[in-house]
Amino acid sequence: MGSSQPSTLFSSLTPVPYDEAYNVKADFDADVHPNKVNLGIGVYRDNDGKAWALPSVELTRRQSEIILLQKAIPSLPNNHDYIPAGGLPQFVMAAQKLLFGSLYSDIRCRLASVQTISGSGACHLGTSFLAKTLKPRSVWISDPSWINHSLIWEVTAPDVQLKFYPYFDAGSKSIDFSGMNLALESRAEKGDVVLLQACAHNPTGCDPTHEQWKQLADLCEKKGLIPFFDIAYQGFASGVPDEDAWSVRHFAERKSMDIVIAQSFSKNFGLYGQRVGALHILASEASVVSAIVSNLVRLIRSEYSSPASWGCRIVAKVLEDPDLREKWLRDLKQMNHRIKFVRQALFEELQKLGTPRTWEHLIRHIGMFSYTGLRPEEVKRLKHEYHIHMFSSGRASVAGLNTHNIIRVAKSIDIVVRDTENNMLGR
Repeated sequence: MGSSQPSTLFSSLTPVPYDEAYNVKADFDADVHPNKVNLGIGVYRDNDGKAWALPSVELTRRQSEIILLQKAIPSLPNNHDYIPAGGLPQFVMAAQKLLFGSLYSDIRCRLASVQTISGSGACHLGTSFLAKTLKPRSVWISDPSWINHSLIWEVTAPDVQLKFYPYFDAGSKSIDFSGMNLALESRAEKGDVVLLQACAHNPTGCDPTHEQWKQLADLCEKKGLIPFFDIAYQGFASGVPDEDAWSVRHFAERKSMDIVIAQSFSKNFGLYGQRVGALHILASEASVVSAIVSNLVRLIRSEYSSPASWGCRIVAKVLEDPDLREKWLRDLKQMNHRIKFVRQALFEELQKLGTPRTWEHLIRHIGMFSYTGLRPEEVKRLKHEYHIHMFSSGRASVAGLNTHNIIRVAKSIDIVVRDTENNMLGR
C-alpha cells in the first residue's frame, strides 16, 4: 500500500522568481543574433564589447605571478593560504585610505573596517550587523535603487520594515530631491537606516549636488538617522576617486554620526569575479571600534570564515605603489571618458534622426547607468526585434555601447519610440 506522505520534506517549497538582472543576462546569452547588444549587466566593456582588463591591474597581476614563481616573497610561501577573517591588513588600510583620503588620519581611530565578498557582501554584512546590534525599525531605500538592496534587507533582516523614498522624477528625468527630502523629513524616525548611493546612482545615473548632500547630512544628524552608504563606483562618476567620495567624506566630518559604508572594487578595478570589497563603520566614539570589529569578524566566521585572497592583493599593490596607482588613475580616466563619449554619441544620433521625446538626460546622467525613459513595451520590442537587451524599466548600462553598435541602437530606439508616439496619436 503506497504511502500518502510526500517523498521530500521540500514538497511545499515553491519557486521564487530570479531577479531581472539574471533574466536579462540569460536572454542575452540565449540570443544567437551575431550583432546582439547587451545594455543590461553593469560590466564596463571596451569598444569591442569585451569586459576590460585594466592595464594597471594586469601589470600588477603579471608582476605578482613572476615574484611568486621566483619565491621572492618569504612571507608568502603559499599564496593559497587563508587570510584573516577580517581581511588582508594591507588591503583593508588601502581601502580605508582610498575612501577617506586626507581625512583618514583624523578618523582612523574611530574606523572599524573588514574585507568583504565585494559590495554585495559588504551590504549583507552591514545589514546583518545592524539588524543584530541596533535593531532598526525601518530601512529607507531610494525608489528606484539597485535590485539587490531591497533583497538583502528582506532576506537578512526580515524584521526590519522596508520603506522607500522618492528619488527619480520621470518627467524631468532627474533626481527628485524635494520628494526625497520631504519623505525622510516627515516620515523617517530616529534610529531608522537610510541607504544612500555615494556616486553614480544605480539605476538612474543621477546624483545629489554637494549642497543637497549637505542638506541630507543635516537631516540625518538632526533626526538621528543612520546613513548606510553604498559606494560601488568610486571613480566612475567623475573619473576622480576623491571627488566621487565627497559625499561619504562630508558625512564623516560630522563627528556626531555613526556611518556605515559598503565599498566595492568590482567596477573600478575590473575585478568582477574576484569579489573584492570592504565594510567600514565610522563610529562617533573610538572606544567602541574593537567591539565593532570583533562582532563583524564573528559574523564573517559564521558565514564564510575568510575572504578571498587574490584580488585583494592586487588592489592593495596598486594602491600602495605610486607608479601603479598613477597608471590606475589613468585607467579610470579612460573608462570615464569612454562612457561620456558613448553617451554623447547616442544622444547625437537620436538628434540626427529627430527621434520623438527629449534625450538630453543621456548626457546629463553620469556613471555606467542611465534611465533612458523607454517604456516596457518598447524595451520588449528592442529585445525581440532588434536584439538589444536592457531592463524593462528602460535602465541601460551605457558601457555596452560602442562605435560598432551605436548607430544601430539609435535607429532601433527611433523606430520603436516613433511607433509608440504615432499609435498614441492614432496615426
